[in-house]
Amino acid sequence: MSTEALARLAEERVDHRFKGLPPDADDLTVGELTAQRRNLFTDGFATPVLALSAERLEHNLRLMETYATRHGLAFAPHGKTSMAPQLFHRQLEHGAWGITLAMPHQVRVARAFGISRIFLANELVDPAALRWVAAELAADPSFRFICYVDSVRGVQLMDAALEGAARPVDVVVELGAGEGARTGVRTEAECLAVADAVAATDTLRLVGVAGYEGEVPQADPERVRAWLTRLVALAVDLDKAGKFARTEEIVVSAGGSAWFDSVAEVFAGIPELSLPVLKLLRSGAYVSHDDGHYRRITPFNRVPEEGALEPAFRLWSQVVSRPSPGQAFVNAGKRDAAHDLDLPSAQVVRRDGVERPATGIEVTRLSDQHAWLSTAPGAELEVGDWVGLGLSHPCTSFDKWPLIPVAEADGTVVDYVRTFF
Repeated sequence: MSTEALARLAEERVDHRFKGLPPDADDLTVGELTAQRRNLFTDGFATPVLALSAERLEHNLRLMETYATRHGLAFAPHGKTSMAPQLFHRQLEHGAWGITLAMPHQVRVARAFGISRIFLANELVDPAALRWVAAELAADPSFRFICYVDSVRGVQLMDAALEGAARPVDVVVELGAGEGARTGVRTEAECLAVADAVAATDTLRLVGVAGYEGEVPQADPERVRAWLTRLVALAVDLDKAGKFARTEEIVVSAGGSAWFDSVAEVFAGIPELSLPVLKLLRSGAYVSHDDGHYRRITPFNRVPEEGALEPAFRLWSQVVSRPSPGQAFVNAGKRDAAHDLDLPSAQVVRRDGVERPATGIEVTRLSDQHAWLSTAPGAELEVGDWVGLGLSHPCTSFDKWPLIPVAEADGTVVDYVRTFF
């Protein structure tokens, strides 16, 4: 199914739905356009256009594969960052155990493209979605699905929706990251009550514990490690209480993109339990990385000997107005650039095939379709110049572009990544 579904992506017709692509490519299939190996800068692409670096994308995939292997971690990268089935499969090719997702409709996308192991890092109490999951499990014995639970009431709702299901749904108790954090059980006593509620059903099977350390209030290495230590202790206590009697392995899972070094450190100390332990890391933003939020907080900054991720996105825009010596406007705005955490950064200026650093040029504001640039005295910038922008927070970059060119360093476009948000 996955091969056929991915092949169908190449058969999709290029048209007005896909911004930035060459207008003269209309009615070509994506596969036909890919085969032409057009150049991003000289072969008809229109600004603004978002591009992924082919080399940096491959570097990031390889780096996290080796990182997980080195630290004895299974890896289920969070797919909600990209929602790109082609990238899901590349992550699996680079050793990923499966794919993490956040919402039922994302699970449907992943299943449509043949993903056989899915970790839903969220509670799931919607009856229609649960019945769909049950049908998928019944139809495909190889399908592995795990989701959070964090309340007795949630367990009851799941049990009612899944009545008569052929296979139980695997669940992990989500330990909350602290008072005032997001979802998750707040106390160990409540965790035990949730585990007991699961054990009282035939429709659910408790397979482990999980959570998200990125929600630890006032997160720092000490607080994050303390919460991760609680998570491991919870797994140990539930195992001693016999709560994993119906499973073959115990899942202990955490790991966003800011603290996976702490996850690796604490998980290395998980003691021997009654069953094999699946130490499941879920970091996802690495695949494209970024030029803002994650570049500042990546664990590789704290442990540089482990390697370094590389920002793989660049948003190419064009100067459309230069109304004063200190001001310019390019044709990319909120509809095109991630802006929920940081503004884009001006990196390079391109004119007549020559690139130079965007010295003295700063993005100060975004409108819907424009970025406001402040230009220092002597900054060389003219109407018609292309400005390459670095982006912050990949989670809100992919969702603005349904078809993204993947370009080599010289601008040759070698692939197109289809997203589904």
